[in-house]
Amino acid sequence: MVVTFGEIMMRLAPPGFQRLLQARSLELTFGGGEANVAVSLAHLGLDTQFVTCLPLNDLGRAARMDLRKYGVGTDFVQWGGDRLGLYFLETGAINRASTVLYDRAGSAMAEVRAGSFDWERIFEGATWFHWTGITPAISEKAASMCLEAVQAAHRLGIPISTDLNFRKNLWKWGKTAGEVMPDLVQYCDLVLANEEDAEKVFGIRPAHQDITSGHLEVAGYEDVCRQLQARFPKASRIAITLRGSLNANHNTWSGVLFDGKQLFQVPTYQLTHIVDRVGGGDSFMAGLIYGLVQGFDNQQALHFATAASSLKHTIHGDFNVVSVAEVETLMKGDGSGRVNR
Repeated sequence: MVVTFGEIMMRLAPPGFQRLLQARSLELTFGGGEANVAVSLAHLGLDTQFVTCLPLNDLGRAARMDLRKYGVGTDFVQWGGDRLGLYFLETGAINRASTVLYDRAGSAMAEVRAGSFDWERIFEGATWFHWTGITPAISEKAASMCLEAVQAAHRLGIPISTDLNFRKNLWKWGKTAGEVMPDLVQYCDLVLANEEDAEKVFGIRPAHQDITSGHLEVAGYEDVCRQLQARFPKASRIAITLRGSLNANHNTWSGVLFDGKQLFQVPTYQLTHIVDRVGGGDSFMAGLIYGLVQGFDNQQALHFATAASSLKHTIHGDFNVVSVAEVETLMKGDGSGRVNR
């Protein structure tokens, strides 16, 4: 069983490529980093539990119902607080970037109380624990709760993964990511980042890279992985997603995985008509966790993660609702999109 901990939000987005200033209606879905990972893993066939705090009202109930619809366990959801966090998504096109506007101050998760969760009970039977850098960014209380969780998982010998997921618009409660994250990441066995996360959180930069150019050199990232591993020696694996943005609708997508000795690489996917890129990193992490839990070697796990997250870009919403068979088909080189009859 994989346990994830974080905040699920209501996602409100104008239809199509409209701007918020134009919209007269908003489409309602749900999403959030750790919830996205849980949904992906549930669709891939693993037992999951998503731990969070939700307001005891119809919005909180709707969020829980959505998770349960996708097969995610919600046995340890805590009810409390006054509101559900929201985010507004404006989908970009061509040379106009997508934008996210958060409205989550004072949310149930932001006000979660220390000691609220019985981690010993939550982790009974758990084989993996996942969190992201979004959760401690929400509030000081959420950061303290996240530390309780990783310390408990570490004490119980449960493998821990994190996605650094730096969000500059969230770190507003008094401490920086660089001050908070080291105490949390030190317990992790698997760390996922991109070149911006590593630089913004820990001041670690890839050599000779320009992330705005649409072209990324894979070889430059081994140094980033080595620097991260030197700082966090418990992390036996470091993964980095490689996104090249030619424009909002056409990206390249790949990843690398470093195990302390070897840098594993996979072919680059051309994502030429992106439907929705939100949740791309979460689907990559879910694919990586799935592969490692299933006993794949590093190369297979990386390949599975990259293929799964490539498929996510074809699916509307935060959640990557794809099957193992669909991922394996793409891994074999069949990206034709032919109708299955």
